[in-house]
Amino acid sequence: MQSRIIKRAVELFNSEEIVRAIGWRKGDFDYDLNPSIFKSAEDLEKNFVYNDFSSANLSKFLIKISQKEEGKTLVFLKSCDTYSFNELLQEHRIPREKVYIIGVPCDENIDPSKIKAALGEDILSVSCDGQTVSVETLDGTKTIAKSEVTLDRCLACKSRKHVVYDELFGEEGEILDSNRFDQVEMLEQMEPEERYAFWRTELSRCIRCNACRDICPACTCENCVFDNRESGVENKVATNDFEENMFHIIRAFHVAGRCTDCGECSRVCPEDIPLHLLNRKFIKDINEFYGDYQAGDDIETIAPLTKFDAVDVEPSIVKTREDVK
Repeated sequence: MQSRIIKRAVELFNSEEIVRAIGWRKGDFDYDLNPSIFKSAEDLEKNFVYNDFSSANLSKFLIKISQKEEGKTLVFLKSCDTYSFNELLQEHRIPREKVYIIGVPCDENIDPSKIKAALGEDILSVSCDGQTVSVETLDGTKTIAKSEVTLDRCLACKSRKHVVYDELFGEEGEILDSNRFDQVEMLEQMEPEERYAFWRTELSRCIRCNACRDICPACTCENCVFDNRESGVENKVATNDFEENMFHIIRAFHVAGRCTDCGECSRVCPEDIPLHLLNRKFIKDINEFYGDYQAGDDIETIAPLTKFDAVDVEPSIVKTREDVK
C-alpha cells in the first residue's frame, strides 16, 4: 500500500495539482512516525512512510496551511480522521477546494507503549506481518500478537467508513457496532465517591504539557483561554486539585458535541491519562438525551448543542435517563 500511495502522490506533484503533501515521516525509530509536510515529490519518495504506526490524525494540520498558504494540499486520512476533517469543514476552518484527500485503509494501529511494556525498552526495530509483530531487541528477536499491542482506540473503533475523500485506496469499510461506551458505563455505575477518586487519581498525573489540546482537531481557537495571562490559569503545572480538574473538564466542555472521538488526546498523553473517556461521556449523554449524533458524519446536520428544539431536555426538569425514556 505504501508504494501505491507514494506513486499516486508523485503523480499529483508532477501534474502540479498539488504543491505539498501532509503525511507521516520516519522518526528516530521504526515506531516513531511524525506528521510532516512534504514539499516535493523527491522528499516524499525518500521519506514518506505509511504502516501500522501511522496513527496521527492529520486533519488539524490542514487549518493553518490551507488558510495561509497558496495552492492545494494533499492529505492522507484514515477513516476515523475523515470525521475530524468533516467537522472542521462544517466549522469553516478548512477551505475544501484547497485540499485533495486520499482515503487510506487502516487495519488497526499499533501502540508503541504496549510493545515496550510487554517486551522492554531496548527496541532496535519493529515490523508487522499480518497479525504478528516482530521486535528486534538487544536480546534478540521477539514476537507478540498484534491484538495485544493494538491502540485502545482501535479496539473500540466506531467506523471503517471514510465520510469524505477525493480518492479512496482499498475497499470501503462500514460503520461498526462499537463497544466504545463500555468503559463509560462502568464509570457511571460507580458510586460518586469512587468515580471522583478515579478521576482524581488520573488527572493528578497531568503535567500540563498541552499535548492533548494541541493535537485535538476540535481545539482550534486562535486564542485559547488557557493562554490568557490575565486568567490566572495560563499554561503552567497545576498547583492544586482544583486546577488539575479544571483544565481537562473545561476542555471537555469546549469540545462537547464537536468531538469526533478520534482518541488523539489519550494517544499523545505522556502520562497515559484516559482523556477520551471524558469526551465519550459527553457523546454518550448527547446520544441519550438528544438522539444519536456522530460529529463529522456529514457537514449538513446541525449539532444538538448548537440548535434548540421544543422537545430538548431541560436539566431543571429531566435529571435522569429514566425520565427521558
